[in-house]
Amino acid sequence: MTMSTTHVTEAANPMRGLLPLWVGVGVYAVFVLAGNHLLIDPDTMWQITVGQWIIDHGMVPQTDVYSFTMRGQPWISTQWLAQVAYAAVYSTAGWTGPVVLASACIAATFALFTRFLARHLSESSTLVFVAAALALTVPHLLARPHVLALPVMMAWVGGLVAAADRRDAPSFRLLPLMTLWANLHGGFVLGLALMAPIAVDAVWGADARTRRSLALRWAAFAVASLAASCVTPYGWNSLLASRKILALGEALPLIMEWRPADFSSLGPLEVCLLLGLGLALYRGITLPPLRIVLLLGMLHMALSQMRSLETLALLVPLFLAAPLAKQIGAADDHAKPAGAPRRLLFAGLAVVLLAGTVAYASVVRFEPHTRGSPVTAVAELKKLNLSRVFNDYDFGGYLIANGVAPFIDGRTELYGEKFFVDHNAASGLMKPENLFRLLEEYNIEATLMRTQSAATTLLDHIDGWQKVYADDIATIHVRKPGAVHTLGPAVR
Repeated sequence: MTMSTTHVTEAANPMRGLLPLWVGVGVYAVFVLAGNHLLIDPDTMWQITVGQWIIDHGMVPQTDVYSFTMRGQPWISTQWLAQVAYAAVYSTAGWTGPVVLASACIAATFALFTRFLARHLSESSTLVFVAAALALTVPHLLARPHVLALPVMMAWVGGLVAAADRRDAPSFRLLPLMTLWANLHGGFVLGLALMAPIAVDAVWGADARTRRSLALRWAAFAVASLAASCVTPYGWNSLLASRKILALGEALPLIMEWRPADFSSLGPLEVCLLLGLGLALYRGITLPPLRIVLLLGMLHMALSQMRSLETLALLVPLFLAAPLAKQIGAADDHAKPAGAPRRLLFAGLAVVLLAGTVAYASVVRFEPHTRGSPVTAVAELKKLNLSRVFNDYDFGGYLIANGVAPFIDGRTELYGEKFFVDHNAASGLMKPENLFRLLEEYNIEATLMRTQSAATTLLDHIDGWQKVYADDIATIHVRKPGAVHTLGPAVR
């Protein structure tokens, strides 16, 4: 009798089963404390500017209204809702707004991640996956639209995998998630693509008598999901927009996040792969065929493009959790904790986090990294009243945010492969003739380039271009026919 009573008391303890909550709270605190890390990408600035434009005009963009090189060309923003959200919180709380919003979405992502894994795995195993996922995703966790879509991605894929684990079809209640994802970020295409292998896995493992009906239910869900993804201001064009990214060809490897994995030095990806391989060999772990296909597909994506590390880190454990639970230990089966104490705990933690956020934001200044913010240089540039400025790629977001039409910015799909590659070859002097051609072809009046760039050094030595401003971040050269360089002998 005593042992039975003790067991019931432990199972009813409201503090049990709260690992997702503690993970979410911890992740939120870490990212708020390191808030400026979230603002190191200059693209955040033009994302907010576009969001404010949408709010002011009550419509989404259909053409480019920012650059002078592509003005009027067709351009849609498949991440318009995330841009509006960032613009709204920025107008309310300055840079604290995007930091808090991004941190909250990252925390929600990891809380959901922990919840899905803890259904199958022990808490210790779950925490190992959480630590690995954090290590792999931190470099790409920035205040950009994809971060706001991460909890939606987690809920969507988690729902699909849970259905496959039950040998069942997903609930149609998941469909609003696809519509939300399609309005937050173009990555929703991955959510659609994953339905096929997950559905095959579910049908493959089902009883032979139910396979036909189960396949039909998955097919109906897939059709409904495709329709739900088109419920955007752009309709089915949001679905087709991903083609422009994939068509960038040679431009993709030139963008940091699209580069393949680099194993020249030991990093988180290599450590995780080696540990995972070692565990599989030591424990003799086996996986169902379709789960192996999903694992290898995600691994290929991560090795091909560093930006896919987040999908490898956050989605692959969902595919592996149920099979691994049978081989490395399943989660403890506890009774559901009492609701009232949990609600009090949630309310208390919410108050503490809110108070802590306000207090920390009152003493710490959040602001974008100076690497992509040529503040003083742009202030000097605006005094010159010039309209055709050849700029460094990373400065484009800051120029848009400050009302200066850029030559190029982070909307690479707008500019296309050739334009981007030509600009990169010109600014880096891989092809010096590209620099002179672009300066003449677009009637460039001034250049705003990184002070350390090869193009800046070359313009210091070219007649007809006068340096009018320079600091540690950016240098301005103005076209001036009578200007003669003074840093070396005349170039004949």
